[in-house]
Amino acid sequence: MWLVVAAVVLVALLPVSVLVGEVPITAQQAWDAYFHFDPLVTEHLLVRNVRVPRTIIAVIVGAALGASGVIIQALTRNPLAEPGLLGVNAGATFAVACGIAIFQYQALTAGLVFGFLGSGLAGAAVYLLGGVRQGAGPVRLVLAGSALSVVLLAATRIVIINSDEQVFNRFRSWTVGSLEGRGPDLLLPTGLAVLAGLLICFALANSLDASALGADLSRSLGAHPGRVLSAAALVVMLMCGAATAAVGPISFVGLTAPHLGRQIVGLNHRKLIPATALLAAVIVLAADIAGRLVVSSGEISVGIMIGFIGAPVFIGIVRRRKLAQL
Repeated sequence: MWLVVAAVVLVALLPVSVLVGEVPITAQQAWDAYFHFDPLVTEHLLVRNVRVPRTIIAVIVGAALGASGVIIQALTRNPLAEPGLLGVNAGATFAVACGIAIFQYQALTAGLVFGFLGSGLAGAAVYLLGGVRQGAGPVRLVLAGSALSVVLLAATRIVIINSDEQVFNRFRSWTVGSLEGRGPDLLLPTGLAVLAGLLICFALANSLDASALGADLSRSLGAHPGRVLSAAALVVMLMCGAATAAVGPISFVGLTAPHLGRQIVGLNHRKLIPATALLAAVIVLAADIAGRLVVSSGEISVGIMIGFIGAPVFIGIVRRRKLAQL
């Protein structure tokens, strides 16, 4: 029942996201932008090149962060884990900082390339440092990710501190997590990466259920804990890396959405992964719309709005249930 409500809410938010903003759009203008397109009409260009791509990217990023949160929490058996634990966010942040400060890139697609490259390299480093190929467990993987994140964030600060004000302002606009200006050129690479990640998530669902019982029992059920750990870590790096590279680091979604999903569908990952992806997409899209409505001119970045929304929601979850039961 609640998933149906969430799906209806998501469908209802899609046209709202296209219509609202600093420049209001009517339903007729949105319709004409695709079926009676006039390149001389500003509203038509705004709908096709800004509002619709931004809306789709919000859904894609939300689904990626939500599914990544489910995987990382199952991987570590830690209800407070989030995708950033594997160093992906820190890697993307460092790469984008270097791209802005050293290479002076301007296009958002270049930022996507730098972010995805940084997250991929950071993920590979964590994979090697964590000794996954030698059979190390998820705790060592998380420790490697946390240690690498500290190093990369310190290096990022060094790069930004030694840069000029223009570099600082551009980096600041990315690091708060924003959908502003995200256009159709980001749709295909981000969408393909997230789609591939989601398909792998579904393939891992039964193995994640078995892994939750512990390594010995999961082996008796036919699972391979080492392979599951490797595949799960890689899929988190892929999806979270794509999302972070596209819009910047967004916190709380990968932490909060899985808890909401468990309350609705339980612990079965075949149901939990799509449910959480749906709920996370609703959260990100709703936060983006709210950020455009709360101020009369301009907007508040989605990363900031999710902090305002996600923190009270998560506090409510913790108050309703004992932490050990999450």
